[in-house]
Parts: sequence; structure tokens; C-alpha cells
Amino acid sequence: MPSLDKEIVRARALEEGFSKASFGRPDIPEAMERLKAFVAEGRHGQMGWMEERMNWRGDPAALWPEAKSVIMLAEAYTPDEDPLALINRPESGAISVYARNRDYHDIVKKRLKRLGRWLIEQAGPETEIKVFVDTAPVMEKPLAQKAGLGWQGKHTNLLSRDLGNWFFLGAIFTTHEFDPDPAEKDHCGSCRACLDACPTDAFPAPFQIDARRCVSYLTIEHHGPVNEELRGKLGNRIYGCDDCLAACPWNKFAVAAKDIRFAAREDLIAPPLAELAQLDDETFREKFSGSPIKRIGRDRFVRNVLYAIGNSGSPELRSVAACLCDDADPTVRDAAQWAVARLADT
Repeated sequence: MPSLDKEIVRARALEEGFSKASFGRPDIPEAMERLKAFVAEGRHGQMGWMEERMNWRGDPAALWPEAKSVIMLAEAYTPDEDPLALINRPESGAISVYARNRDYHDIVKKRLKRLGRWLIEQAGPETEIKVFVDTAPVMEKPLAQKAGLGWQGKHTNLLSRDLGNWFFLGAIFTTHEFDPDPAEKDHCGSCRACLDACPTDAFPAPFQIDARRCVSYLTIEHHGPVNEELRGKLGNRIYGCDDCLAACPWNKFAVAAKDIRFAAREDLIAPPLAELAQLDDETFREKFSGSPIKRIGRDRFVRNVLYAIGNSGSPELRSVAACLCDDADPTVRDAAQWAVARLADT
């Protein structure tokens, strides 16, 4: 197998549109112990797939024993505005920055495949690759830290001294062996801005998260009604949450997104809750075609919108919620009734 200078690969990755590339080994034994503790505490909530595929997730070598190296790639999606400003517009929905346009899985995966094909051309046909973007049992963040791409901050997301934390992660596993880059160290220091920013106190301690209290989990992964204790803390966040990311001081080094498809659609920057609540299954699918939001379906999305309506303090939205008190979906009905009751005294 011919040798291939990793600096040439790194340069090619940047040409393809990635913001940063680092090289590591498919070996993260310390991550397995953290994962086991996370699941043992029940902090994964309804995400049963984390437990079911724990062996693969915690041991990349078990996922593909032939892999010798992992190339970790970052792709910036830095927003043009402060996403926290939306929290002060309670009659509009706050959608996480990453979900305001095309589904990043498709964009990043295609870019990974192009880079992977080029890698095979350079290293020889005996080289094999597999590419992953968030949907396979791969722990991208520990792999990225081990490869020196960044470090997992106190909010458990990946940070970089030259990218901030507004970036997606992709991975290329390959049978070609590269010398690994030095692992990155923690640079959070005494800062706790991300922990203090969380509206639901989802961090039991620095570097730990309880998904069962995380707004992103509750609005995306959680099926059925959300615990009433947490509904009021969701505010107007209807899909995901950016609060801990936006609070990070390292974002002063964030770089602009290179792909225009990450730029927010105008209709998803601050969509009126009254309009979103009226979506039926057909109009929901039409509006969110090609968007990651489509994955959660109309019922869960409208549930989130109704919680936001209940938190709006707007008497004008009470009638909007009332129209859904007899919805065919029981979770939507429950959310609508909660919103109506919450707005009763406004």
C-alpha cells in the first residue's frame, strides 16, 4: 500500500469544503466507560439504540476491525446572528441553527464520499473506507478529541480553539494507516457559561449531560408528552436548542459556513407559532421536505409548538391552541389543553 502524506489529505479536505481535518486511531477505551455510566444512570432516556449498540459505539474497532485510521472532519455552520435573541420573541418559534435549512447529514455525507473516493485514488484500490455522519453507532466526539480536532467541553459538545463550537462532525474510517495527530486537551478552564445557560439544568456536573432534561432531546427524540415540570422551561424552543453552544466564549474564533445550504431559510428564522400550529401531516411534510425537522413528524412538532404557545403569555394564541384540543393525536390534544389552561389567566 503506497504511503500518503496526511498533509496532502488535510489540504484536500479543506478544498472539498471542510473547515478542519485531523487524524486518529479507532481506539477510545475511556469513552466506553463514560458511555456505560451514562446508560446505567438512565440518562439516555428513550434512546434505546444507545444501549443496544453500546459495544460498537464504545469500540470503533468492533464496528470495523480492518480500520487502521480515522479521519475526523469538521464542517462549520456558524449562524449569521445570535440565536439567543429569538428567546425574546415568544410568539415565534426558535429552531436550532443547524435545522433551518437542508439536512446536514446529506450534505456532509456527500462531501465525505467525495473525499473518500479521492483518498482511494491516491492510496490505491486496495484501500477501503467507510464514512459516517451521526447516524451510525460511532462516537464522533471522543474520536475527534483523540484525533486533536477539538475537545469535549463542559456541555459535552466538541470545541475547537480555531472554530468555536458551531460545526458538524464527519468521520472517514480507512484501512490506510496514517500517523495520528496529538490528542487535544481541555481548554475550558473555570468557565461555566454553557452550564449556566441551560434552561432546564440538564448538566448534573461539568462534562456530563442528562438527556432527559435536555431541550434538544425533549423536542426531537422524546416521544409522547413532556414532563409538566419541564414544559414551561422549554420557552419557545420548538426544535432543538442552541443555548449552551451560543454561550461559549470560544465562538469568538468561529469561522463562517462555506456551504450556502447551511444558511437559514427566511421562513425558519422566526416562524410564527400560530402558523406552525395549523400544519397537518401533508403541509408539514411539504414545508419541511429536505429538512431534518421532517424526521420527527407532524404530531411531535406540533406538540412542541403548543408548548411554546403555552409559554408565550399571549392571549391571542389561546384560540389557536383551543382548535387542537380535539386533535386525533393524544399527545397533541394533551399539549393543546395544557396550553389553553396556561393561557387562561393572561
